[in-house]
Amino acid sequence: MNTAAKAETLTGALLAPLSTMKAIALVVAFSFLTALAAQVVIPLYPVPITGQTFMVLLTGALLGSRLGALAMVAYVIEGALGLPFFRGGAGGFAHLMGPTGGYLFSYPLAAFAVGLLAERGWDRRYLTAAAAMALGSFVILFCGWLWLTRFVGSPVAAFQLGVARFIIGDVIKIALAAAVLPTGWALIGRRSGLR
Repeated sequence: MNTAAKAETLTGALLAPLSTMKAIALVVAFSFLTALAAQVVIPLYPVPITGQTFMVLLTGALLGSRLGALAMVAYVIEGALGLPFFRGGAGGFAHLMGPTGGYLFSYPLAAFAVGLLAERGWDRRYLTAAAAMALGSFVILFCGWLWLTRFVGSPVAAFQLGVARFIIGDVIKIALAAAVLPTGWALIGRRSGLR
Protein backbone atom coordinates (compact mmCIF):
# COMPACT_ATOMS: atom_id res chain seq x y z
CA MET A 1 0.00 0.00 0.00
CA ASN A 2 1.37 3.41 -0.95
CA THR A 3 1.05 6.24 1.47
CA ALA A 4 -0.24 9.73 0.70
CA ALA A 5 3.33 11.06 0.51
CA LYS A 6 4.08 12.80 -2.73
CA ALA A 7 6.73 11.24 -4.98
CA GLU A 8 7.53 14.80 -6.10
CA THR A 9 9.70 15.33 -3.03
CA LEU A 10 13.34 14.32 -2.99
CA THR A 11 12.77 11.65 -0.35
CA GLY A 12 9.72 10.33 -2.20
CA ALA A 13 11.77 10.01 -5.38
CA LEU A 14 14.63 8.25 -3.59
CA LEU A 15 12.46 5.81 -1.67
CA ALA A 16 9.64 5.21 -4.16
CA PRO A 17 7.39 3.43 -3.69
CA LEU A 18 6.86 4.92 -0.25
CA SER A 19 4.96 2.38 1.84
CA THR A 20 3.09 3.20 5.04
CA MET A 21 5.88 1.64 7.12
CA LYS A 22 8.54 3.72 5.34
CA ALA A 23 6.43 6.84 5.86
CA ILE A 24 6.09 6.14 9.60
CA ALA A 25 9.81 5.46 9.86
CA LEU A 26 10.57 8.77 8.10
CA VAL A 27 8.23 10.72 10.39
CA VAL A 28 9.87 9.25 13.49
CA ALA A 29 13.40 9.62 12.10
CA PHE A 30 12.91 13.28 11.20
CA SER A 31 11.33 14.03 14.58
CA PHE A 32 14.45 12.52 16.18
CA LEU A 33 16.76 14.49 13.85
CA THR A 34 14.95 17.66 14.88
CA ALA A 35 15.45 16.71 18.53
CA LEU A 36 19.14 16.20 17.84
CA ALA A 37 19.38 19.58 16.09
CA ALA A 38 17.69 21.19 19.14
CA GLN A 39 20.75 20.27 21.18
CA VAL A 40 22.88 22.66 19.09
CA VAL A 41 22.31 25.77 21.19
CA ILE A 42 23.77 29.26 21.30
CA PRO A 43 22.30 30.66 24.51
CA LEU A 44 20.44 33.95 24.26
CA TYR A 45 17.65 35.17 26.51
CA PRO A 46 14.71 34.64 26.21
CA VAL A 47 15.05 32.85 22.85
CA PRO A 48 18.25 30.92 22.05
CA ILE A 49 19.64 30.10 18.63
CA THR A 50 19.25 26.39 17.86
CA GLY A 51 19.51 24.00 14.94
CA GLN A 52 15.80 23.17 15.13
CA THR A 53 14.62 25.60 12.48
CA PHE A 54 17.18 24.24 9.99
CA MET A 55 15.69 20.77 10.46
CA VAL A 56 12.09 22.04 10.30
CA LEU A 57 12.72 23.62 6.90
CA LEU A 58 14.66 20.66 5.58
CA THR A 59 12.05 18.21 6.89
CA GLY A 60 9.25 19.97 5.04
CA ALA A 61 11.24 20.09 1.83
CA LEU A 62 12.39 16.48 1.98
CA LEU A 63 9.19 14.83 3.23
CA GLY A 64 6.55 17.07 1.68
CA SER A 65 3.63 18.87 3.26
CA ARG A 66 1.85 16.02 5.04
CA LEU A 67 4.75 13.88 6.25
CA GLY A 68 6.81 16.98 7.07
CA ALA A 69 4.00 18.40 9.20
CA LEU A 70 3.43 15.00 10.84
CA ALA A 71 7.12 14.74 11.71
CA MET A 72 6.96 18.13 13.42
CA VAL A 73 3.71 17.25 15.23
CA ALA A 74 5.47 14.09 16.44
CA TYR A 75 8.46 16.15 17.56
CA VAL A 76 6.32 18.60 19.55
CA ILE A 77 4.31 15.78 21.15
CA GLU A 78 7.45 13.81 22.03
CA GLY A 79 8.93 16.87 23.72
CA ALA A 80 5.66 17.74 25.45
CA LEU A 81 5.48 14.21 26.86
CA GLY A 82 8.78 14.82 28.62
CA LEU A 83 11.36 13.39 26.26
CA PRO A 84 14.50 15.58 26.29
CA PHE A 85 13.84 16.77 22.73
CA PHE A 86 13.66 20.53 23.16
CA ARG A 87 16.70 22.79 23.36
CA GLY A 88 19.39 21.73 25.75
CA GLY A 89 17.62 18.48 26.64
CA ALA A 90 14.47 20.16 27.95
CA GLY A 91 11.08 18.51 27.73
CA GLY A 92 7.60 18.63 29.19
CA PHE A 93 4.36 20.41 28.47
CA ALA A 94 5.33 23.45 30.55
CA HIS A 95 8.11 24.16 28.05
CA LEU A 96 5.46 24.65 25.36
CA MET A 97 3.80 27.31 27.49
CA GLY A 98 7.03 29.30 27.95
CA PRO A 99 8.46 32.15 25.86
CA THR A 100 9.57 29.84 23.03
CA GLY A 101 6.25 27.98 22.72
CA GLY A 102 5.15 29.97 19.67
CA TYR A 103 8.16 28.80 17.72
CA LEU A 104 7.51 25.17 18.66
CA PHE A 105 3.82 25.36 17.74
CA SER A 106 4.75 26.88 14.36
CA TYR A 107 6.96 23.98 13.27
CA PRO A 108 4.19 21.84 11.72
CA LEU A 109 2.83 24.88 9.84
CA ALA A 110 6.27 25.84 8.55
CA ALA A 111 7.10 22.28 7.48
CA PHE A 112 3.72 22.03 5.73
CA ALA A 113 4.28 25.30 3.83
CA VAL A 114 7.80 24.39 2.71
CA GLY A 115 6.66 20.87 1.81
CA LEU A 116 3.74 22.14 -0.25
CA LEU A 117 6.07 24.28 -2.33
CA ALA A 118 8.59 21.43 -2.64
CA GLU A 119 5.82 19.20 -3.99
CA ARG A 120 5.28 21.82 -6.69
CA GLY A 121 8.93 21.71 -7.76
CA TRP A 122 10.28 24.68 -5.81
CA ASP A 123 13.03 22.46 -4.36
CA ARG A 124 14.64 21.79 -7.76
CA ARG A 125 16.32 25.18 -8.15
CA TYR A 126 18.35 27.02 -5.56
CA LEU A 127 16.46 30.34 -5.67
CA THR A 128 13.00 28.82 -5.48
CA ALA A 129 14.16 26.40 -2.76
CA ALA A 130 15.51 29.38 -0.82
CA ALA A 131 12.20 31.22 -1.32
CA ALA A 132 10.26 28.22 0.03
CA MET A 133 12.58 28.04 3.03
CA ALA A 134 12.24 31.80 3.58
CA LEU A 135 8.45 31.40 3.72
CA GLY A 136 8.85 28.62 6.31
CA SER A 137 11.24 30.76 8.31
CA PHE A 138 8.78 33.66 8.18
CA VAL A 139 6.03 31.41 9.58
CA ILE A 140 8.30 30.36 12.46
CA LEU A 141 9.47 33.88 13.27
CA PHE A 142 5.98 35.39 12.98
CA CYS A 143 4.36 32.81 15.28
CA GLY A 144 7.27 33.04 17.70
CA TRP A 145 7.04 36.84 17.74
CA LEU A 146 3.28 36.83 18.41
CA TRP A 147 3.68 34.35 21.28
CA LEU A 148 6.71 36.11 22.77
CA THR A 149 4.80 39.41 22.88
CA ARG A 150 2.72 37.92 25.71
CA PHE A 151 5.86 37.49 27.80
CA VAL A 152 7.74 40.72 27.13
CA GLY A 153 4.67 42.96 26.96
CA SER A 154 5.63 44.89 23.85
CA PRO A 155 5.49 43.92 20.17
CA VAL A 156 8.61 46.00 19.50
CA ALA A 157 10.59 44.34 22.30
CA ALA A 158 9.36 40.92 21.18
CA PHE A 159 10.49 41.69 17.64
CA GLN A 160 13.94 42.74 18.84
CA LEU A 161 14.35 39.71 21.12
CA GLY A 162 12.60 37.07 19.03
CA VAL A 163 12.98 38.07 15.38
CA ALA A 164 15.56 40.75 14.53
CA ARG A 165 18.55 39.01 16.05
CA PHE A 166 17.73 35.75 14.26
CA ILE A 167 17.45 37.08 10.72
CA ILE A 168 21.14 36.70 9.82
CA GLY A 169 21.25 33.17 11.26
CA ASP A 170 18.07 32.26 9.41
CA VAL A 171 19.53 33.53 6.13
CA ILE A 172 22.53 31.24 6.69
CA LYS A 173 20.28 28.27 7.57
CA ILE A 174 18.13 28.92 4.50
CA ALA A 175 21.19 29.14 2.25
CA LEU A 176 22.53 25.83 3.55
CA ALA A 177 19.21 23.97 3.51
CA ALA A 178 18.29 25.26 0.05
CA ALA A 179 21.64 24.08 -1.35
CA VAL A 180 20.91 20.48 -0.35
CA LEU A 181 17.79 20.15 -2.48
CA PRO A 182 18.87 20.96 -6.05
CA THR A 183 22.06 18.98 -5.45
CA GLY A 184 20.00 15.96 -4.41
CA TRP A 185 17.79 16.24 -7.48
CA ALA A 186 20.87 16.54 -9.72
CA LEU A 187 22.31 13.36 -8.20
CA ILE A 188 19.02 11.52 -8.76
CA GLY A 189 18.98 12.74 -12.36
CA ARG A 190 22.53 11.48 -12.94
CA ARG A 191 21.72 8.15 -11.33
CA SER A 192 18.62 7.79 -13.50
CA GLY A 193 20.66 8.69 -16.58
CA LEU A 194 23.12 5.89 -15.84
CA ARG A 195 20.39 3.23 -15.98
